Order: sequence, then structure tokens, then C-alpha cells
Amino acid sequence: MPPIIQVKNLSKKYDIAHQRGGYVALRDVIATIARRPLRFAKAKMKTAIGTVTKEEFWALKDISFRVNAGDVVGIIGRNGAGKSTLLKILTGITPPTAGEAVMAGRVSSLLEVGTGFHPELTGRENIFLNGAILGMSRADMAKNFDAIVEFAGVEQFLDTPVKYYSSGMYVRLAFSVAAHLEPDILLVDEVLAVGDAEFQKKCLGKMEEVTKKDGRTILFVSHNMVAVQQLCKQTILLERGKIKMIGPTEKVVRAYLYDYVETEKVEWEGLAGDEHVRLTHTRVRSMEPAGRFHTAAPIEIEITADILQPVRGLIFGFTLFSEFGYELAYTLYDDAENSLPPTVEQGPFIKKFIIPANTLSHGTYRIEPDIGIHEVKRIVQDEGQLVFTVEQIAGLGLRFPLPHGKGRSSFFRPAWAQEQQHD
Repeated sequence: MPPIIQVKNLSKKYDIAHQRGGYVALRDVIATIARRPLRFAKAKMKTAIGTVTKEEFWALKDISFRVNAGDVVGIIGRNGAGKSTLLKILTGITPPTAGEAVMAGRVSSLLEVGTGFHPELTGRENIFLNGAILGMSRADMAKNFDAIVEFAGVEQFLDTPVKYYSSGMYVRLAFSVAAHLEPDILLVDEVLAVGDAEFQKKCLGKMEEVTKKDGRTILFVSHNMVAVQQLCKQTILLERGKIKMIGPTEKVVRAYLYDYVETEKVEWEGLAGDEHVRLTHTRVRSMEPAGRFHTAAPIEIEITADILQPVRGLIFGFTLFSEFGYELAYTLYDDAENSLPPTVEQGPFIKKFIIPANTLSHGTYRIEPDIGIHEVKRIVQDEGQLVFTVEQIAGLGLRFPLPHGKGRSSFFRPAWAQEQQHD
């Protein structure tokens, strides 16, 4: 059986203009033309006060792959790897510079918020418009109409122009239309990240349903490795516009994550924060005398910050992730049940947490510090991250899930936190 998607030697080039010499006002260009019209016409790349040069940028370079009908294929890679460009070419939004992409079926896409919607039309009108674009009959659209509206949850705003929708409402309706109008191929970009967690779960469930029940084909671009692993059996890893790896999802995701993050980063020093709190140091260490991370040794996490002014409702802790990005635990230094974050006075602030022996099994883990003000803002988000690998030395080890939801309680009980604050 021939593939439903066949990409052959696909490339996409963009010309990036660089101007040296500063800003050129329109009045300067007009004045130059008026003074020296012939000279201006001959100088192809000259501006009134600067020089324009062009640089070739290959967003995609010699991409080839095949997708069979009913397959769900993930596409992953860092920002700028060429993922969205690939989907835009497959959708027909932009033409390739070289090569070809053959799509053997009706294609529906969800690439950016608002793609395919007319802002002046109502939600109801846009549903029928999208159906017509996909080649659906009015009878087929009417058959799916109620299911589309129910899934999107926009009944109250159905006859409101979509330009007044929030980004979340936009995405909910756009995804619902794309998934329910029975395309042979569904292309989904990271736009689902705009929706809330509950709707993302619904989207993943719907995509699983249309592939298993109806045999639809899906290309799914995402930075959420958990979602990619849940949905996709095969995954393509793009790097700088080229295919670095194609294969089983778990194998490809593992390769991507090992390449993306440092395999070992047990200490961090720097400055991150705002006018309230500055994170200065994070460290993870094994409490075994030899300092080896293994399943039978307790592990200590130390987080150091400067409190620049008194903070009411300080959140100070960390989240523990597996190597595949699963959130295993979330804890705060004051994590008693039903307690509110305390007020912390100005000065140095050091907290140490202990992960007991035989809590973590063999594997690589990532620690993400969490510093913020309760129900106000997150102060530290990406800085101070640590990565360490636990060896299987003794015992099987245990891995406990987070039972009550983020922010309520954790399996690192308060008695395991050593608190220090210095004047």
C-alpha cells in the first residue's frame, strides 16, 4: 500500500536581509531618488545611508520520509529546527524551494492560533467555512456540528465574531473543527500549548480516538515529550533543518533529551530573580561518603537565595522530573498540609531537602527550582536547573507519584526539610 505522506528531498530557503549603516527614513530615500535618479536605479543593493546584504538561510535541507495511513508520527526538535516550516509546506501555506511533498488525502491543519478562521465571521460561520475549505458537503458539516460545538465548549459564544474570542477559545474551536471534519491527514503544531491542561488532555484523547477508530493519520509537533510518547509510535527528530533521527518514539525522545540537557549538572551558580528574591546557588549531592548517586543513598538538594525585601507568601522549593519530562514530585520548604506560604524577612536564605534512600530508581533526573509569591507570580522559572543520574546499586528502589496535585502536598514530607535562615 502506498504511503499517505511522501516527502522527497524537501528543502526551504529564505533570504535574510542585513542592513548596515543605520535606519533609513522614507524622506531620505525620496530625496536621494530626486537628486540622483539614474545612479539610484543602478545601485541595486545601496540604500540612502547604508548597505543591504543578503544571507541564505535553509530552514529545511534535503528532508525525506514516508508516513503510512493510520500512523501517528511525532516531530520534535529545538526552536528553529524547521518543524513548523515543514508543516506549512505540507499544508500548502508556503512552497518548497526544492523537492516535493505528496499528500494522498484530505488535509486539515492546526498550525497557529486563528489559521483558517475569518475574524469577522462568527464561530458558527467559521465552522461551515472550514468544512467547505476541506471539501465537506453541507450535510456532512451539519452532521458533525453539534459534536464540534460540544467538544469546543463555546456554545454561549457561537454567534459571536471570533475576533472577540480569547486565544484559548480560538484554539478549542479550531482544534474541534480540525478533528471532527474527518480529514484523512491531521497536522497539529504546538498551538495546543495555548489551551489549559484539561483541554490538552481532551485533545490527546480525541487524537487517539480518530487514529484507532477511524484510521486517521496525524503529524504531531510538540515540545511536550510526555504527550509525544503518549500519542506517537514513531518520531522524527529535526536539527538545523535536517533529519537527525527517525525511529521508535522512546528511542528518539531519549536521544533528543540527552542531547538537549547536560547529562550531569550537580551545581549551579549565578543570579536569577527580581526585586524580591535572587537565586544564587543550587546543588544536588549524594549523602553517601563516596559521593556516588545510587538507589540506596539519600540525596540532598540545597537552594540558596538572597531575600532583598520582606516577602509575604514566599514559594520556595523545587520540582523533580524524570529523564522524559514526567513530573514526579513537587515540594516546598514549608509543605505542611493546608499551610499557607510564610512571610520571609530580608537576608540570605538557604534550604536543604533530603530525598530518602530507596526513593528513586535507576535513571536520570532533573531538578527545577521553584521560587515565587503565592498566587501572584513565578520569580524563578528556568534558571538553576540540576541534572543527575542515579545508579542501581542496592535494592529495587521506589518511585512514588504525586498523589494530591501540585502545590498541595508532596511525598517529601516536611520533616525531611532542614531549614536555615541567617541574619
